[in-house]
Amino acid sequence: MNTAVTALLLLALVAANLPFFSERIAFAIAPKSGHKAFAWRVLELVVLYFAVGFVARLLEQKTGAPQQQHWEFYAVTASMFIVLAFPGFVYRFLWRR
Repeated sequence: MNTAVTALLLLALVAANLPFFSERIAFAIAPKSGHKAFAWRVLELVVLYFAVGFVARLLEQKTGAPQQQHWEFYAVTASMFIVLAFPGFVYRFLWRR
């Protein structure tokens, strides 16, 4: 596997789990209620999905001509990003402390 692909997969794994390991909104603002709502976590997950996609697009342009992508590609990558977020979800909501 190429080094860029490995780095991109590790970046996606970290980015997908960040919203669940941080109690700050947008990783900077502490919520007034003391805990971050689930909607904020989903919004951060969507923003990070697009950020990782942007980095992937830059890497693709650097290695060659970018390929045209259709809706199926984005549906699969969004599903994979959600699967990568599963460890963080388990840690935040299902793990008994």
